Amino acid sequence: MTAELVRGQNHSLSAVRLEIRISAGTPVVAAATLSDDDGRVPGDEWVVHPGASVLPGLEVPRQAAADHRLAVDLDAMPQAVHRVDVLLALPGAGAGPTRFGAVAAPFVAVTGLDGTELASYTITGLDAESAVIALELYRRQGAWKVRAVGQGYAGGLAELLADRQLPEAARLASTVDEAVAQGLARSVAAPPPRTPDSDRSRQAVPPVAGPDQDDAAAAAQAVSGAVPTQAVSPRADQPSGAPGQQAPQQPYPEHGAPQPTYPVGGGTQATAAVPQPSAPADGTIDYSHPRRTAAPPPPPPTAPVPAPGQPAQPVAGDATGWSMDERLYNQVWGMFEDLARTTAAYRSAVDFAESRRDKELDQILSDPRSRIGGQGDAAREAARARHTELVDQARAALDRDLAQLTAESEVVEPALPPAYARWDNPVWHGYRVPTKMPLAVRLGDLHLPESPSLRIPMLVRLPLERGLWIDSGRTASSGDLFTHEAELRRLAMEAAVAHAARLLAAYPAGEFGVHVIDPAGSAAQTLLPLVRTGVLAAPSATGAVGVADVLSRLTQRVDLVQMAVRGGAPDALPPGFDMSGQLLIVNDFPHGFDDRAVTQLRYLADEGPAVGVHLLMVADREDAAAYGPLLDPLWRSLLRLTPVPDDRLADPWVGHAWTYEPPLVPWGSEVLQQVLTHVATARRARSA
Repeated sequence: MTAELVRGQNHSLSAVRLEIRISAGTPVVAAATLSDDDGRVPGDEWVVHPGASVLPGLEVPRQAAADHRLAVDLDAMPQAVHRVDVLLALPGAGAGPTRFGAVAAPFVAVTGLDGTELASYTITGLDAESAVIALELYRRQGAWKVRAVGQGYAGGLAELLADRQLPEAARLASTVDEAVAQGLARSVAAPPPRTPDSDRSRQAVPPVAGPDQDDAAAAAQAVSGAVPTQAVSPRADQPSGAPGQQAPQQPYPEHGAPQPTYPVGGGTQATAAVPQPSAPADGTIDYSHPRRTAAPPPPPPTAPVPAPGQPAQPVAGDATGWSMDERLYNQVWGMFEDLARTTAAYRSAVDFAESRRDKELDQILSDPRSRIGGQGDAAREAARARHTELVDQARAALDRDLAQLTAESEVVEPALPPAYARWDNPVWHGYRVPTKMPLAVRLGDLHLPESPSLRIPMLVRLPLERGLWIDSGRTASSGDLFTHEAELRRLAMEAAVAHAARLLAAYPAGEFGVHVIDPAGSAAQTLLPLVRTGVLAAPSATGAVGVADVLSRLTQRVDLVQMAVRGGAPDALPPGFDMSGQLLIVNDFPHGFDDRAVTQLRYLADEGPAVGVHLLMVADREDAAAYGPLLDPLWRSLLRLTPVPDDRLADPWVGHAWTYEPPLVPWGSEVLQQVLTHVATARRARSA
């Protein structure tokens, strides 16, 4: 279990190769200081920051970001180092918040390389502070420990470094701010290169001009499609992540190695320069998405070869994989990557065009001879014209790629199997209960502001590796649409029923059960599709007694399976023990929950997925505000979804904020009832 530290508490570290994961809710700068056995920082060279991001045994990101991952190898630390202080600071420039009291409490976790949390600390109690010492790793009697510090400084990074007895603290803080500002001005790094042994590869999007390129080079590069050598940023989560695995672990916001997921990402830095392959001069995209090095079965027949100069015709399943489901899954993931990459290229090109225009206008204004008069007006008009030309070129490239991705989506969407399809897809009319679990399940759609009509399915791998949370609270996107909280709660519960129906439809008969906790019985009407068809494992639990009974039974189930598996005796489970997966739907949390029930719920969220017990919560976080930071680990452990479109799904790969749309059943459709009826019938036939 993770040690959840409070200020001043320490904990022994069982590993020496670590990751320090930071989540702050707003872009922050991550840095660290190294100290000797007297607690002194001998000089600037003992400070790791975005301008000097690597020292033996320690590496920090080069940019400000809401999420960070710091790589630490304690065995590689010099023998003179006895303490490592992890620092967080709000960027000194920009329009962001200037004090930690105006943002969510930063969260810091120390994990092993496998992602297992060893210790975590939520930094509470900050107000006017703009820099803070979050944690310290220190050597004690040959072993390393971690201590939660939480010491804040209202004077920012300069005051913090001065407190570490650094003589040039102000200059060093200024150096850090300059490095962060340069990082924000840089273009988005290129995505990881394709493996050379892939049978086919997607075309990289046209590159964009960087700050060191002039407008002529940028224009020539955009037309030719040549891709320059760029530093590649390795990505870790997530969302798994994008579409939707639990994380790259990435959005497909939590797609990551080994499987893509959705995300929850952080700032990373370039570590290797890898030349990117040149794109075809005709601007076409190769619609494959390689994922395996071994040769899989041949893909389905492709469309006729297009005439020279004509774009390739997309084909459903045109990706590598051992089955059609896997090919379609990889193709959808490839579409997500392509849309993220081409949008990042467009945004980077626009940023470069604007920065170049502003630079040229500043130069004009700085020269008194050209500030006024016809010469100055002509120079300003020329700068604006170059800006318009570069933006138009970037938009043309984006529109070209969007058109091809839209064509691919129009071919792929009708070919998706039920688990990947929208509720309005005709494939549901021929639904039959599967004999084996599919690769993934669709939990909604994703799109970006530049292409609102192009929806990418958000697919999450099965079995679920984390629980789901349907946020029934008011968001910025829902504030104008829904004035009544009751309406949002009803929509949230409808979304939960739709998600539960999808999971039931994805599993073979009898291999997945659903339990419901509805303390006040407020969701009785919304739960009717599950109740009438008889797919619930038991009637909905109401009242404090019902809540305690369901949680006790599921907690005991998790304990039994864990003991059997860890003891190497899975056959020792009681006779007739049901090994099928279980889903617990919790409505209106925390109403009806006492302290013991809250503890059991947190236990199920942490330990349940590993043994097939999954959580689907419908809750407004504000309702549980009285618990304070106690429930922060619970919310972080769940994949947050919404009952209405919301643009808070973060992509750690290129930094996009994707708009999520829930998979609601069409109004007046009977498809949900029909699918659940099939599931109930197959379950009865199996038990007969």
